[in-house]
Amino acid sequence: MYEYTTRGTCSTKILFDIYEEDGIKRVKNVQFVGGCNGNTKGISKLVEGMRADEVVDRLKGTTCGFKPTSCPDQLARAIEGCL
Repeated sequence: MYEYTTRGTCSTKILFDIYEEDGIKRVKNVQFVGGCNGNTKGISKLVEGMRADEVVDRLKGTTCGFKPTSCPDQLARAIEGCL
């Protein structure tokens, strides 16, 4: 399980696993600590089993209001750091 401390978001940490299946790295067990409960649960369910590189491509650069980052962007950065 990886643990990532977020920056600039309401969530404070993201926990997740990356596993390899047929040579493809995938994401599972994503958990946000803090943040908008419904939104972070939704993100976690949507990315479950997705290719890690696809999660990064889709979510990196997502902003939240006037913030230059967001919980999805922070998840992408966390995964990118593991790849």
